[in-house]
Amino acid sequence: MLQKLTAQEQAEALTQLKDWSLVDGREAIKRTLIFKDFNAAFGFMTRVALYADKHDHHPEWFNVYNRVEVTLATHDVQGLSIRDVKLATFINEIYHQ
Repeated sequence: MLQKLTAQEQAEALTQLKDWSLVDGREAIKRTLIFKDFNAAFGFMTRVALYADKHDHHPEWFNVYNRVEVTLATHDVQGLSIRDVKLATFINEIYHQ
């Protein structure tokens, strides 16, 4: 069964997730990513969408031209779970390629 991360687990996860931070007033994490252009941003979003759909965990995001803002939280646990950590890790991995 999926469980909400404890405060300590959240803190530990954030030390491993470069450029991610907690959202004020909400148990969620966020990151803003900048790309060369819209095509690169959209390609990135497509890769994340395919991964997210396969793992049944979908991001909240906002895109304008070359900027993608991503927020992750697990609605089933009303906070952060291991699913958010895994998706954030995947996002970091493909962003740095």
